[in-house]
Amino acid sequence: MVTQIKEYTSAQSIAEALDKQLSETKSVLGEYLRKLDEIRSLAEKSKKVREIVLKLAGKKAPTESQSEITVGTLNIVLDANPFHELTAIEAVVRSHQERLLVLQKVREALKWLDQLGDTEGLKYIVLEDEGIPERILFKIS
Repeated sequence: MVTQIKEYTSAQSIAEALDKQLSETKSVLGEYLRKLDEIRSLAEKSKKVREIVLKLAGKKAPTESQSEITVGTLNIVLDANPFHELTAIEAVVRSHQERLLVLQKVREALKWLDQLGDTEGLKYIVLEDEGIPERILFKIS
């Protein structure tokens, strides 16, 4: 997503758009949290098996990973294991949790708009970044 300008005809329509964003973010976050639990369990099992095999073989765990390379600003993991996936999902969960908090704060901050009363002829021009309102311009038409 990018920064964009949207026009609304009422404070209620801004609130509805925010409520939709909140709902979608909560839903996606819930899906990732479920997936995180599954992967965490798999990663723990994988770690135990790896430790047992290394112990039986009399080997130590390698300290540096040969399976990750960087191309420009992109990290590429070759032969990804559950720990790589766990790290990726944890990053996504943190991002969605942060987005949810920002959306909730913006929604709370906009409650004062409900007190404007009759706003016929008033347009709300909203500057949004990643779907989150950052600035509201009132325009009388």
